[in-house]
Amino acid sequence: MNLLLSLAGAVLLVLAFPRFDAAWLAPLALAPMLFAMAREASAFRRFLCGYAAGIVYWFGVCYWIQFVLSFHGGLGEALGWTAFALFCLIKALHMGAFAALGGLAMRVSWAVPAAGALWVAVELTHGWLGFAWLTLGNAGIDMGIPARLAPYTGVYGLSFVFAMLSAALALALLRRPRRQLLWLAALPLLLLLPKLPEPRLGERGAVLVQPNISQSEQWTAESADRMQRRQVLLSARGVAASYERKPDLIVWPEVPAPLYYDQDAKFRERVNQLARSLELHVLLGVVAHNREGAPLNSALLVGPAGAPLARYDKVNLVPFGEFVPWPFGFVQKISTETGDFHPGARIAVPPLGGHRIGTFICYESVFPDFVRRFAAGGAEVLFNLSNDGYFGKTAAREQHLKIVRMRAVENRRWILRATNDGITAGIDPAGRIAGRLPMYSESVARLGYSYIAERTVYTRLGDWFAFLCAAVAAAALIDSRGGWRALSRAGSRSRRRP
Repeated sequence: MNLLLSLAGAVLLVLAFPRFDAAWLAPLALAPMLFAMAREASAFRRFLCGYAAGIVYWFGVCYWIQFVLSFHGGLGEALGWTAFALFCLIKALHMGAFAALGGLAMRVSWAVPAAGALWVAVELTHGWLGFAWLTLGNAGIDMGIPARLAPYTGVYGLSFVFAMLSAALALALLRRPRRQLLWLAALPLLLLLPKLPEPRLGERGAVLVQPNISQSEQWTAESADRMQRRQVLLSARGVAASYERKPDLIVWPEVPAPLYYDQDAKFRERVNQLARSLELHVLLGVVAHNREGAPLNSALLVGPAGAPLARYDKVNLVPFGEFVPWPFGFVQKISTETGDFHPGARIAVPPLGGHRIGTFICYESVFPDFVRRFAAGGAEVLFNLSNDGYFGKTAAREQHLKIVRMRAVENRRWILRATNDGITAGIDPAGRIAGRLPMYSESVARLGYSYIAERTVYTRLGDWFAFLCAAVAAAALIDSRGGWRALSRAGSRSRRRP
């Protein structure tokens, strides 16, 4: 029964995210597992229950990884499923650890915040240990009241609230004393937090190009030339259609195409001429190279004078996309570049018209503390260059968009997201979609944004709340050991009575 309850919790977690997007399940999803773990005395059996649930969760949420590995990774169906199964088996260790320790946290009299803190502490480890994706709090991006926490605690505050509610439900089902549920009396305090910003039109504008370049294109000199000319033409059309006011810049996404600004003189002059002729900044995704010749996934800013102003080299690389992690040496890297990409060393917040901008690339959006460094460094608007075409027609696109939207709320910044074939969108400081282009199509549009200099608590302090949760979780585990020993002694005394 405990195993079935844990698996049911995993299913609820899957349903809370796209492709099902039943976000209302997020505050309830962990309750079945916590109920089961509170009843299970064996730490090993708790781990096994949680581990099984973790396999189901990662299989259900990240099912698209199998497609990416099989089709774009060149593994074929059999090896693709094998690699994906190995991925799920490794990632499930996090849920197994949560279940094993969660049984202890549920023993203390303050189990409601203890379980919530433990969940956040485990979430914090995903990025450190190889791969992060959706955190529980991402399901609350459209929940106005819980989302008020994000500018203070980051997404982890929402995860904490949802896990707390699940723990409270589990305790109620276990018929624990009602005083243990009094922690929920603090939740109405969320109403005292400032509301998220009201919807407003952006004061400035950018032309975002969505070129819809094929992921499987076999490039020749002629096809690459046509692709580059087409992007320039789309850019010019987008600027010409911006009748009300000249945009501040043109944005090209990360694309699966040979765009080598530092090595291709013809392409370099094409981009420079575009910037000069329109007298605009151009922000684009390119493949650059370091001194040793290793490829870099980069965002390049070219000024109106037709000269490069700044370059940001992607720091957080995509497993399988830009490098192959151990123990997956048999998997072919999705990128066609020779050798693994090399990570960048620092963020960049270059000036643009008296303001500063920050650009993070694709998968980097999953790291809250990393993205907030751009805003902390002075960026007044954020750009996300991405190529979600590798996801195919799966829910990963909507999942990725939810993640980026949460970064906007945490830092109270506009984010303009340019992608190869969707989802290209403008996101306001409350995480609302202020405009988007149709997926799987060649499109161009002007999207609005505003510069914001204010820095949120989360922007300034980063993951302070998540680390506090880790400390609280550690205290709960220590407390649970003493409580468990006291219960064991009381049980022994009662058995000795005649």
